[in-house]
Amino acid sequence: MNQTENNMKIDVPQKRTYKVDEIAAMLNIGRSSAYNLVKEGHFNTVRIGNTIRVSKRSFDEWLDQQTF
Repeated sequence: MNQTENNMKIDVPQKRTYKVDEIAAMLNIGRSSAYNLVKEGHFNTVRIGNTIRVSKRSFDEWLDQQTF
């Protein structure tokens, strides 16, 4: 390998979706509660087969609007 090959930067795409389990972990809630938030339509979602992916942008916007 030459110097150029060793210094190549590989661009890894940023994550654009979350799994429901990831949302549950971030919010420190149970899976059922996280699925209820999805079911209530708080986020934009995509269903791929049996899996649900939540739009990172819609989740982050929703979270920013919550008052604690």
